Amino acid sequence: MKAITLTAQDDAGVLSLQDVPDPQPAADEVLIEVRAAGVNPADLSLTGSPVAGHELAGVVVSRGPEVTAFVVGDEVYAYAEGAYAERVAVAERDTAHKPAGLTFVEAAAVPQGAATALQALRAAGTGEGDVVLIHAAASGAGHFAVQIARALGAERVLGTADPADHDFLRELGAEPVTELTEPVDVSLDLAGGDTTAAALREVRDPARAVSTVNPAIAPAGGRYITPEPAAADLRWLADLADRGLLRVALHRELPLAEAADAHRLLGAGHVRGKVVLTP
Repeated sequence: MKAITLTAQDDAGVLSLQDVPDPQPAADEVLIEVRAAGVNPADLSLTGSPVAGHELAGVVVSRGPEVTAFVVGDEVYAYAEGAYAERVAVAERDTAHKPAGLTFVEAAAVPQGAATALQALRAAGTGEGDVVLIHAAASGAGHFAVQIARALGAERVLGTADPADHDFLRELGAEPVTELTEPVDVSLDLAGGDTTAAALREVRDPARAVSTVNPAIAPAGGRYITPEPAAADLRWLADLADRGLLRVALHRELPLAEAADAHRLLGAGHVRGKVVLTP
């Protein structure tokens, strides 16, 4: 089968389309025919699989004998390694049924980006009545964070973004900001750099400043989270989408063979929402 392999870190030029052996599902895995794969910066970090990618949507084509939640033909989505391929074997515990109201392309944009936002906002204790500030709110994870914060009960959601994206933030239910006039309850850093220190200054309680990109926030009193696959989170997000409370903004759809171009596009900035690959 065809897959995009990664041979070194942090350089889109090392992504290449290769013929690789068909995966064989283990006893607790489903084999998924990939219909679309989401693109994220973290996909250029070497992991246990030589095949790049971490989020996908597709159809179950076979399953291991210990799998009970899925049958052949189920439409699913997953946060798992090796997503940039025609087929991938994924653990049952990392897989959930695809949101019925989303296309495969839309669903593939959700697992990693939205799970990152959800886990970060939960780590900050986001809840009823909070005022939440999302940095890089028009990004893949950011535009999900705006909507998830609302779903968790935030009273107001503020967002930083390029001025050209301010109307987009308003459509999502966020208030664009360039400068704060008073502290917020939660600050979510999705950008890194100077934003990490700013996030700590912006909150009343430093423990409610969370970064998904800069571990230096933790020694300063904030929280650093590395998102983890969790089918329970995917089910929660699917329910949110099926209730019309999670919108997917697609910046561009590209063929799998153009994965390196997709990452160059992401690296250049100014991507609103998500980029998705299709076989």
